[in-house]
Amino acid sequence: MTSAPALPTGYEFSADPARIDAERVHRLLVEGAHWARGRERATQDAIVAASRNYGIHHLGGDGQIGYARIVTDGGTFAWLADVIVDPAHRGRGLGRALIDGVLADLEPLGLRRIVLKASDDGRPLYERAGWTPLEGPEDWMELRRP
Repeated sequence: MTSAPALPTGYEFSADPARIDAERVHRLLVEGAHWARGRERATQDAIVAASRNYGIHHLGGDGQIGYARIVTDGGTFAWLADVIVDPAHRGRGLGRALIDGVLADLEPLGLRRIVLKASDDGRPLYERAGWTPLEGPEDWMELRRP
């Protein structure tokens, strides 16, 4: 594991999949992320199983308070998704630390492109961290299913 990002006292970053609190992550997402509302727990469990998972843990008793995941081919491309920090712990730089930790963990892979779909409230965080709008969006296509 790569070195942990700078965090406020009492918090810890982890790339250890064994430390993911699946119930807590599901609750954080369905209650606090518009894109995950209505997501079934079984679907969330399948998502966790198929992703590289990361957490921010509060050492003072609140357990896992942040989550992010990466979907990747492990060689050229990754998608950052489901980035969330418990509202009670926001405003302390934890979102930025979570993203920094994810990127540090991915660095040895030498990925050429990492993408994300930023929510309106998350966009400033990503822009401050150096993320830019997708280059050549006209080259990208999607297939949506109901």
